[in-house]
Amino acid sequence: MQDREAAHFFVEKLNAEHPGAAHVCWALLAGGHSAAVDDGEPSGTAGRPMLEVLRHQDLESVLATVVRYFGGIKLGAGGLVRAYTDSVAQALLTAEKITLQRLTTLACSVPYAMEGWIRREIIQANATLIQVQHQASVRLEWQMPESESQVFIGHLNESGQGRIDWHKN
Repeated sequence: MQDREAAHFFVEKLNAEHPGAAHVCWALLAGGHSAAVDDGEPSGTAGRPMLEVLRHQDLESVLATVVRYFGGIKLGAGGLVRAYTDSVAQALLTAEKITLQRLTTLACSVPYAMEGWIRREIIQANATLIQVQHQASVRLEWQMPESESQVFIGHLNESGQGRIDWHKN
């Protein structure tokens, strides 16, 4: 999940699928869009504990939801916290985790004679070419892992012998 809007959409779908549920609590860990929702449970007994489980797992862009039906036994605040944290922790044991890689966009202009060479360099770096514009010179724009960009820029600058003009994005 990238933001609260997407999370709200998903949670509304869960509410529709489980009309008899007492609570649909959720926690979103997505940068500045993070949220913790108790959905009628006592404050701080559901959403926030779920969010803490996500934080301790070093996750990002994740939505955790728990659909709870009332079974006739009151759990108390401590029991609720344990139930919600255990539910999320158990789900994370078997959840597929995808490594996120921060990308950066780079752009430069080169003489026409260097276009083929720089295209090959971009491909060899497993970068994604986004745009090429042919004007007085060739402007190329691509994306690549942020962690590899400085070494790649250094390599291009050295091999390009000062003929590469870099653009700020």
